[in-house]
Amino acid sequence: MRIVVALGGNALLRRGESMTADNQRENIQIAATALAPLASEHELVVSHGNGPQVGLLALQGAAFKAAEAYPLDILDAETEGMIGYLIEQELSNLLPADRACATLLTQIEVDQRDPAFASPSKPIGPVYSEADARSLAAERGWSIAPDGADFRRVVPSPRPQAILEMSVIELLVSRGVIVICAGGGGIPVVRLETGCLVGVEAVIDKDLASALLARELGAGALLLLTDVEAVMTDWGSPDARAIRRISPQALAQLSFAPGSMRPKARAACEFVQQTGGVAGIGKLDDAQAILDGEAGTIIDRNTTETVWWR
Repeated sequence: MRIVVALGGNALLRRGESMTADNQRENIQIAATALAPLASEHELVVSHGNGPQVGLLALQGAAFKAAEAYPLDILDAETEGMIGYLIEQELSNLLPADRACATLLTQIEVDQRDPAFASPSKPIGPVYSEADARSLAAERGWSIAPDGADFRRVVPSPRPQAILEMSVIELLVSRGVIVICAGGGGIPVVRLETGCLVGVEAVIDKDLASALLARELGAGALLLLTDVEAVMTDWGSPDARAIRRISPQALAQLSFAPGSMRPKARAACEFVQQTGGVAGIGKLDDAQAILDGEAGTIIDRNTTETVWWR
């Protein structure tokens, strides 16, 4: 089966951890260990988040003059290459020598009239106290928003329209190559009236980009892996319940906080409704068990009644 696995940013860099190369490599080693069994049995395509990493690079860029700082599309490309390199290397260390991996910088076209450009909502970078966040926003012209008990910078997150390297990805996958692509939602570009492509100051949601990737590849399954065990109702309350299996129609009726489970639920629903494949949401360590229906939450349009974990 052809599977697209999207690794969440919190799975690659756990909350509260310093954003050192050693910490990221250690977490990616854990991710590679979870993915290797899937790669041994299936055609595997891997995407990943980049929110913490691109936010750090943007923060470092603030030390330069405004005209010298790199825009977000360049930072998206840098982080896609950096994280892809680590995933590729750690996966290759676990797989037979004849199983090739390749990291592909991926341009994803967005609409320059997308309303997201007027309403930044995608969190990037580290978390701050409210006081520090408001001070940085005033100093650097950032938009900020709550992230749990803290605050983070938020940037435009336009909807992905087309994956420009799709034919190359398909070619590599058909030849048995494990492809790491669309990292951080891909590099956001718009097409001008002249037909030329230019990058834009945005970060595409990784889950929506992964759903588009899975659909275009004809994948049978989309796994959205993060640091929580399953999709839960009433998250954080004594009444919280974990969903084992649910239809996309039923999942779409549930409410989730922005920036948490909402984009994953939306991406899963769209993929399942548009393709008839199945989507799984859950903990990175449970990747194989989620695919087998033994962990996490499975979204399947053939499900007629929501099933709960007991």
